[in-house]
Amino acid sequence: MKVAIYSRGLDPEQEVQLLTLLEELRRYQIKACLHKSLVGPHSAVRMLPADFSMFSRSEDLDSSFDFIISLGGDGTMLDTATLVRNKRIPVMGINFGRLGFLASIGKDELATAVEALANGRYVTEKRTLLHLNASIPLFGDAPFALNEFAIHKRDFSPMVRIHTYLNGEFLNSFWADGLIVSTPTGSTGYNMSCNGPILFPDCCSFVITPIAPHNLNVRPIVIPDNNIISFEVEGRAEEFICTMDSRREIVEKDVQLAIKKEDFEVLLVVLSENSFLSTLREKLTWGFDKRNK
Repeated sequence: MKVAIYSRGLDPEQEVQLLTLLEELRRYQIKACLHKSLVGPHSAVRMLPADFSMFSRSEDLDSSFDFIISLGGDGTMLDTATLVRNKRIPVMGINFGRLGFLASIGKDELATAVEALANGRYVTEKRTLLHLNASIPLFGDAPFALNEFAIHKRDFSPMVRIHTYLNGEFLNSFWADGLIVSTPTGSTGYNMSCNGPILFPDCCSFVITPIAPHNLNVRPIVIPDNNIISFEVEGRAEEFICTMDSRREIVEKDVQLAIKKEDFEVLLVVLSENSFLSTLREKLTWGFDKRNK
């Protein structure tokens, strides 16, 4: 078995946990390939025998990899998705961050996680992505998002008006600071912060959620994910911001944009004890009211 390990970078305490992970992988004779960000001249990884390889780009991940392990928070998981792309390499997220809806396995569960990989005691969940079509090239060779696509007004410019269409039929003109189109996976992210609904990961739906809408009767709407959502943006400013997960582009307002379901999915590794419901209860502290004690 062979796994890739990705992180944006680790602090000294987390490097110790990386060493623990590598030792556990070696115990089960699982080969490790580390992203270049983890193997610097002062990295603690240098304390181990040089029996690991390195990778730096998505192109380095071929069919020989059985898994990729993401060390960090949900933002690191989103980066990992841009590395995996359509390769169908299952992603296991170890939470070195804070909230951790995507990276739901705790850093104190490293031994359990590796044992689960080695013995096949896990399930994989298919997660839908969004694909952006635009009249100009945007987001390089990765115009897709696991969490959300969003349109924002720039800095301190006035609100924008976003004319929105479903399969070419007019839906609404949103007077707002912006608009979010979220996948079920992203429904617990920016969408939730803007009072959008939480969707189960296997829902075949997207959520359209306005950001600070001017009209009080405008609410988030859940739509089937087989719709193509297109936009025309108006505003006093000549430019606005487009984001896909944590990546952003400055776009002129005459650029045409459309969102659809991506042709491929990302596979997430889930341990049997880490269900979506248990993650919701833990991360949102549902059912932990002190009055229940």
